[in-house]
Formats: sequence, structure tokens, C-alpha cells
Amino acid sequence: MNYILFDDPLVHGALLPLTFTRPISHIRLGIVTIAEKWLHFLQGGISYLTEDFLQKKYISVWDEDNLLINGSLCPDQNLVKAIGKLAHGESLQCGNVLIALRIPYTLKDSKDIIAAAGNTTVHPYTGTLTQVRQLSDIFLLNGSQIRADYAWLTEGRISREITDPHTIMYNPSHIFLEEGAKTKACILNAENGPIYIGKDADIQEGSIIRGPFAIGESSIVALGAKMRGEITIGPHCKIGGEVSNSILFGFSNKGHDGYLGNSILGEWCNLGADTNTSNLKNDYGIVKQWSYVENDFMDTGRQFVGLVMGDHSKAGINTMFNTGTVVGVSANIFGGNFPPKHVPSFTWGGAEGLDIYRLDRALDVAQRVLERKALQLTPEDREILTYVFYATHEK
Repeated sequence: MNYILFDDPLVHGALLPLTFTRPISHIRLGIVTIAEKWLHFLQGGISYLTEDFLQKKYISVWDEDNLLINGSLCPDQNLVKAIGKLAHGESLQCGNVLIALRIPYTLKDSKDIIAAAGNTTVHPYTGTLTQVRQLSDIFLLNGSQIRADYAWLTEGRISREITDPHTIMYNPSHIFLEEGAKTKACILNAENGPIYIGKDADIQEGSIIRGPFAIGESSIVALGAKMRGEITIGPHCKIGGEVSNSILFGFSNKGHDGYLGNSILGEWCNLGADTNTSNLKNDYGIVKQWSYVENDFMDTGRQFVGLVMGDHSKAGINTMFNTGTVVGVSANIFGGNFPPKHVPSFTWGGAEGLDIYRLDRALDVAQRVLERKALQLTPEDREILTYVFYATHEK
């Protein structure tokens, strides 16, 4: 069977700026990305049907028997079983959500999905779906997805033993350390949810961690950090200060004091020392957040919404982000007072005003940042960032 994870174009737009640089299924939710969850459950290779400007990096592979699956859905055993029963020319749907379809031909892009599904025999799915449809779903679903991922990632395996006599554990049977993970003089409390510590991760002295919590390979929890639960730190990150119900996709840093709550940082982001996010309005009202689909601020229906930051964006020391702020890709924010609640991609500045961040300079900075991890900015990455720049500044 040939598996392809497809992006619903409307959902892809609703998840900008995070999906400026990735398909929906490459969003990290729980311990791993949605795509990695499907890899585990399907036990087979996958490719992607996404927006044209992403397709060169995230390729689609077609065969005579293609099972296309909605990449905004998180798998479980019941859903995978129902999808596996589809025959040629059949699709699976729950309400207005197209779950999957099985076809013997090639589609040009994700916009052809709906038409292709219209030519299939539809089977209803009556089970429960876990779907990312808007930005706030990512942190709202994160705790439950950490629990779900922890179950299959650790099943039948033995955690590396914690030998440090000064590390305090509560409910140690729900704490799992991969090879090379280190803890020293910290508190790990898994009474409210599991704690997963990835390969070569380092939990430094004085850290207090409450589950559900996950940290990826080679990431660091800095001295004295307070992790309040429902937190995912992706690989090669550094996290410090006080954090609650937030996700860092990977290769991003919030290494110093300051508060991050109900927030999402993409890859290659950096928050300067004492950067703080507001996640609750003073009047306890519903938070409005920038929508790239509506090109306006829209009600989220939520009281608690912090910062969403796209890949390669940075904030200088003492930056204050207002409730529900959205920062695009490759933005550079600095200065006093609150920056705007929407900072477009490839802009430079803050409360005093925003200027266009020149593409060549932004690409140079991205290259220098990747070189610190012995990586290179690929031609495909440059093309994606160039697309985002011109989509933002030439309208």
C-alpha cells in the first residue's frame, strides 16, 4: 500500500504561520510529529500532498494503489483499522471531515482532493477524531497526545535508570529516559501525566518538571527552570524560566527567565533573556488572534492564548508579547513596549514600527544559525523562505 498524507487547503491556511514552512503533518503534537505517529501506526513509508510551494521538499510518491490520509488527524487503533478497510474508489468521512480515500491514480495537488473524494463511495466514521484545525488546538491537545505517544513509544521497553541521588521522582513508573539522558538535582513529578526525556537530553540542577512533559533528543532544561505541565520541547532546544502548556517544535531556544504560556514556537526560533508572553487578558475576555485566512483578527473562543511564532523568528531581550500575538516567519523583534499583535513574516522592528527584513540578510542569518548545529540551509528551504517573503511583501 502507498500511503500519502494530504493537507486540506483550508486547514493548512488556518494553521499559518506554522504551515508556511511545513505540511500540517509535520506539526509536533505530543512527543512526536503527526507524521511520525502515522509512520508508527501504518508501519510503512509515507509521502505528502501539500501546497505547491512546499512540494519540492515534501514530495509525493504515487503508485497504482494510493491511500490518502488527512494529515491533520492523529491516528489511533480504531481509526487506522477503519481506514485499512477501504477498497479502491472508497473514502471515509466523519461529518464534514474527509478522513481518507483510496484511489488508483495521481492527483496534481492538494486542491484536487475534494473533487477526487466526490467520485468515491463514502463510508461514515462514527468514532472520535483528534484533529488539528486551528492554532489553539495544538496546545489544547498536547497533554492528551503526550500521554498517547508515551504509551506506544515506551511499550515493552525499559527506561534508563536514574542514578543521581538528588533527583526526586514522584510516580517513577511514568518517567522514561532514553539512552544518554541526564538528570541532576531536579524534581520530576509524573503524578498528573508521564514525563518522557529523550536521548542525550539534559535536565539541569534545580529544574522542576510536572507531567505531562516531553523533551526531545539533545535538548536542555536550564538551571532552575519551572515546567508546569502539558509541555513539549522538541529536539535540540534549550528551555528555561517558567513554561506552561506550550510547544517548541525543535531547534529553538527560550534559555532564560521569563514566562511562556499557551504558546507555540516553530523551528529555529530564539527568545531573548526575560522575554515574557501574556496568555490571559486583564479583563478575562476571549482572545482575538490574527487569521491569515480572513486577513484580520478573529475570536479564538479561548481565554488562554499566548504567542505563536513561525520558523526562524527571533525576539530580543525583555520583549513583551501581548495576549494572542502571532509572529510570522523570519521576523526580528526588538525594542521596548509591546510589538504589534501581528508581526508579518520578514519584518524587522517592534512597537516603534516595522520595516521589511531584506530577504538576503534573513537568509544569511538563517544559514549562520543552522551552521551552529553543523547543518546547511538547503536549496529547497531557500525556495520556501523566498516564496513566503514575496507572498508577504508583494501583494
